[in-house]
Amino acid sequence: MAPKTSGRDPYLVKSVVHSSQLLSAFRTSGEALPLREISARSGLPKSMAFRLLYTLERCGMVEKVGENLYRSHVRPFKQKPFRLGYAAQGTDYQFSREISSGLQRAAAAQGVELICVDNRYNPKIAQRNAEVLVREKVDLVIEFQTDEHVAAAVAARYREADIPLIALEIPHPGATYFGANNYEAGLIGGRHLGRWAKSVWHGDVDEIIMIALERAGSLPKMRLTGMLVGMKEVCGHLEDCRITYVDGDGKLGESFDAIRRHLRASRSRRILVGAINDPSALGALRAFHEAGRSDSCAVMGQNAAPEGRAELREPGTRLIGSVAY
Repeated sequence: MAPKTSGRDPYLVKSVVHSSQLLSAFRTSGEALPLREISARSGLPKSMAFRLLYTLERCGMVEKVGENLYRSHVRPFKQKPFRLGYAAQGTDYQFSREISSGLQRAAAAQGVELICVDNRYNPKIAQRNAEVLVREKVDLVIEFQTDEHVAAAVAARYREADIPLIALEIPHPGATYFGANNYEAGLIGGRHLGRWAKSVWHGDVDEIIMIALERAGSLPKMRLTGMLVGMKEVCGHLEDCRITYVDGDGKLGESFDAIRRHLRASRSRRILVGAINDPSALGALRAFHEAGRSDSCAVMGQNAAPEGRAELREPGTRLIGSVAY
């Protein structure tokens, strides 16, 4: 990469700068590259790259190994390691831990410097962590931050620092979104839940409970919308069924408390439960078990996290499925 200069430097030989840019395109010994790739990596126009390659070939510094392939005889320049910032959602649940460990393995394999911070499911900490990663001058941030209402502030901080952002699961303004099609994932789970109700209960359902994660915003909530549509699509009896929404905050404990409170007042005999994620699904199961009403529910999770898959292997479980991502 060409050195940054303020104004014109009378001692700078531009042809040497351009040659160094071109040679930097060769990142490993013996790597053979076409002209187009050399031009893209070096940031030089193809016409200039061609002339420089021709000259460096005549000087013995570059070898032409095919009709349009070139190999450098110069030892590859040591590249500055790519610095990747990762703001984890938290470490309380296996799904988050799996993402963190997967990124760590991938970064180590690719020689990428990975700087990790933990948002701890807390919007204020997420904003502080954004400042930390900006100060670290990372090249890219992967953000797993749950609160929609601070997403704009977090994204704006990275945008001000000219750091590109990838947002996991929860969209952030201007960021590249990396996540599932939440509505389609909901449809998959809802159709299975509807088929189960039709087969086992002959469609005789008193109530549908949807466990939401309100602070995550509208896009993740599309999972629940999709589940409702999927249930009713395959089991027409559910069209007029009572629907109750509770906020489990995406956590096992909070979901357990929310469902336990609801069951104290509900006399429904047969209840279908659609959960925003597996911790919420497992919290619901515990609440039904505590109330001695396990046989009155059927629960569908999302994420197919390790703890959800473990529950699915239990004989007689009322977690009837979870949608894998």
